[in-house]
Amino acid sequence: MKILLSGGAGYLGSVLSGYLLEENHQVTVVDNFLYESNTLASYCNNKNFKIINKDCRDLDGLEREIKNSDIIIPLAALVGAPLCKDRKEDAESINYKHNLKLFKKISKNQIVLMPTTNSAYGHGGESEIFTEDSELKPISLYAKHKVEVEKELTNLNNFISLRLATVFGMSPRMRLDLLVNNFVYRAINDKFIVLFEGNFKRNYIHVRDVARAFVYCINNYKKMKNQIFNLGLEDANLSKKELCEKIKKYINFFYHEDNFQKDEDQRNYIVSNKKILDTGYNPKFSLDDGIKELIEGYKGINIKSFRNY
Repeated sequence: MKILLSGGAGYLGSVLSGYLLEENHQVTVVDNFLYESNTLASYCNNKNFKIINKDCRDLDGLEREIKNSDIIIPLAALVGAPLCKDRKEDAESINYKHNLKLFKKISKNQIVLMPTTNSAYGHGGESEIFTEDSELKPISLYAKHKVEVEKELTNLNNFISLRLATVFGMSPRMRLDLLVNNFVYRAINDKFIVLFEGNFKRNYIHVRDVARAFVYCINNYKKMKNQIFNLGLEDANLSKKELCEKIKKYINFFYHEDNFQKDEDQRNYIVSNKKILDTGYNPKFSLDDGIKELIEGYKGINIKSFRNY
């Protein structure tokens, strides 16, 4: 298949590119290399791989690539609540308006595999479990844009939407600002973590399992077509405090709960991933696997330069 992957040099894209090439797909990455990282070097000797250094919003300049693609995976985005809050105009332009314009250029014979977010569930009750049919209550600008894009996506007849849990794990374009990655780094280097609203829960998924899920969607498109799927670890709906306790199994550090200040990100939810699991997809990497991987990975890179804001 001919696959157009925007944002292919990013945290997820630089991993996903390799998985797609292993399946012998023809992969064209579109990226403006905002973070100036050479994450795709190891793929450049593959005859099925092509890089276009361009802003994803230049749809006129990408007309031929869009038209000639069998599958389009729009990963390009300003990712995360803090970055979108800091760059509101760019967030609206890239995360929202760009995707709506892109959808209008896609034919009924092309497939769109769309990354969205389970942060769209917002803040749930203590025992409330969110499924794909639950009400969406996005809090951050990032989540609100993703919700609106997903609504437009469902007007197409050729899509799969993956509502991603909080992603973790090593990547060629590493991100320190993701919660698990950040907590492990701070546990190693600072030896302490201050928790705001440590009882707030999130769901988690390894970056490689996200890449595997996109490949799985391609291989199982007929049975998954025109559906939305939560993508996370079913046994990893953990509070920040529970996450710290899990990290303490491998790192000696101290954490303290600050009960007087609020977390700027008010997400708090439990997510069911049963729908995608029932199709036959199964994650390979546990939260413990990711923590051990991060501990090893942090030994070899200057992680301070790897963040989105």
